[in-house]
Amino acid sequence: MPQSLADVVFGKFLEPLPSTDEYLIINFSPTTGSRKEYWRNNGISADFLGDYFGSFFPISQDTQAKIDKRDEIKSTVSFIANELLENAMKYSDQNFKLPVSISLHLFEQELIFVAKNHAHSASVNRYQEFIKEIISTDIDNLYMKQMEKAAMGGSVSGMGLLTMINDYNADLGWKFTPLSGKPEIFEVIIMVRLEV
Repeated sequence: MPQSLADVVFGKFLEPLPSTDEYLIINFSPTTGSRKEYWRNNGISADFLGDYFGSFFPISQDTQAKIDKRDEIKSTVSFIANELLENAMKYSDQNFKLPVSISLHLFEQELIFVAKNHAHSASVNRYQEFIKEIISTDIDNLYMKQMEKAAMGGSVSGMGLLTMINDYNADLGWKFTPLSGKPEIFEVIIMVRLEV
């Protein structure tokens, strides 16, 4: 699918996403409850994704490595999904009553997470500045800088994204598209690609 002139893409954003028979999409409708209610359920949704996709890595009775791999996948999926959902819920512009979604796609060599939300241009501008810092800075140094800031009691954002890159060796990509007729609101898509 060609990107429109208004789209802004950063990082390793794969489009179109290859097809796979193994995927799961969770969509949070803005009309069925408040985002604060969903916030409490992020961990449950993330753990469900971890359990579901962990099942694709069967346990062999005679191999501890297979058990460890399954547990590692479950834990990793749960962590990444939770971070993506928390960010998507936190930065969604609730005035426009647009859905938040997360999907996870299993391929032979990788898992791909895709989280979508809708944010106001002011939030998008701050987010894009942080993304530019991630892309242009040594990740280890940025990670340590943010950890030190947190240890000093400072306000720290982006630690989940930095942890995905630093600890899980994930590749991240972003796409920002202004909504037709509402240029101050952007569809924000983050893609996290993880080798398995």
